[in-house]
Formats: sequence, C-alpha cells, structure tokens
Amino acid sequence: MKMIPVNRSGNASTRLGVAVVTLLVALGVSASASDPAPSQMQNNSQQPNKTHRWFQIGQASWYGKYFQGKKTANGESYDMNGLTCAHRSLPLNSWIRVTNLKNRKSIFVRVNDRGPVPESRIVDLSYGAAKAVGLRGIGKVKLETLRPNDSEMMKQLIAQVRMPQLVPQGM
Repeated sequence: MKMIPVNRSGNASTRLGVAVVTLLVALGVSASASDPAPSQMQNNSQQPNKTHRWFQIGQASWYGKYFQGKKTANGESYDMNGLTCAHRSLPLNSWIRVTNLKNRKSIFVRVNDRGPVPESRIVDLSYGAAKAVGLRGIGKVKLETLRPNDSEMMKQLIAQVRMPQLVPQGM
C-alpha cells in the first residue's frame, strides 16, 4: 500500500481523498443495508414475519337522523344507513373493522368524519354500522385497521361488499 502524504493546508488532494472515503463509506453502508446477511435470510425463512397490528379498544356510540344529509369531514353527505364512522385521528377514507365485544359481531366501515365529541368514546358509528354489529346506545368495541397483507381480512371485506347490508328503519 502506497502512503500519500497529507498536506495540512487543505488543498485539492486532501479534499479529493475525503470525498473518495466518504463515497466508499456511503456505498458500503447502502450495500450492507439493502443486502441482508445470510444469517438474517435464514432467520427470516424460519420465523414468520412479525408485524405490528394497530388496534384500539373503547366505547363506541352511533349517530343518525339528526345528521342525515349533512356534510362529513371528507365533504360527502352523511348517510345514516351507510357503513361509515367518525374517528379522531385515523386517515379519512381508510377502512377499519369494528367488532362489538359483547356479541363478537364485526363489520368493516369507512372513516369519513371526525369525532366523536365525548372524550370517553373512541368512535361514532353510522346508524347502519351500529345496527350491523348489534350496538344499541353505547358499547365496547375493538377497532382494527385494514391490513392489505392480511388475505383473510381482505376476503372478509370483499364478502361484505358483495353482500349488501339491509338495515331496518327505526332502532
């Protein structure tokens, strides 16, 4: 290995050397970050991929006739018989599964509004969604976001979309 004398005055050869070293380090780091080590590949094939699943448990309520036809947070008209909900922080137009923890009935709903107003509640369901899960008044529910990688959850959503929900009038 040939030693190159370093000029302490900071001339062009020093700057070039620093640039080359920086480039080599950057290329080495990006290559090691994108290419897993053989031991990592082996572990991935032996163990199932652990994914974090978002869920929330708490009190739910529903809203109906008074809001019928009024604008929701995403700009559409509220349909009390639709399968929608109001949530404080989930992205508008995202899909979630709501499960009534008392009877284990569940339904997929689309977030189209903000709320609920009472801090003690985590979600306000449309009348149609509340009816579908058997919620009368206030009840304890579990919310789960739709996971595109979860084929079983996707099958359930597709089955729900194909089967229209009939909601009798008056609760």
